[in-house]
Amino acid sequence: MARKRNRGEINLLDLVPIPIIGHEVDDKGIVTLLAPRFKSRILRRCLLPRLKRPFFRIELDDIGSSLWLLCDGERNVKEIARIMRERFDERIEPCYERMGLFFQQLEGARFLTYTNLDMCRVERPEGEP
Repeated sequence: MARKRNRGEINLLDLVPIPIIGHEVDDKGIVTLLAPRFKSRILRRCLLPRLKRPFFRIELDDIGSSLWLLCDGERNVKEIARIMRERFDERIEPCYERMGLFFQQLEGARFLTYTNLDMCRVERPEGEP
C-alpha cells in the first residue's frame, strides 16, 4: 500500500513569483509572452531551424501585463496585490482570487516559478486532511 505524503500548505501571499520565459512589451505597455514551442532539446535542435517562429506568442490584457511586469523575483504576491489595487481599484476585484488563478495558470504552464516555495511550506500534522 502506498504511503500518503504529508503535503504542506502554502500561503500564496508569501510567495515571490519570478518569470522563467521571455516577454516583449509594446508601446502601450501590453506584454506578449514568448513560450518556447518545444521543451525537448532534440526537438528544438531538429525542428526549430525549419520553423519561422520558435515561440508561441501569448498576449496578455492590461491587468495581466501589469501583474507580469511586477513579478521581478523580489516582491511577494501580497505586495503585488497592494500595487494592483492602487492601479486598478475595483477592476481587479476580487483581487486575491483573480491573482491566485492567474499565478496558478502561469505556474501550471511553466511560465513562472516561485523563488521561496520551500520556505513558505507549512507542514500539517499527520492526522489532518
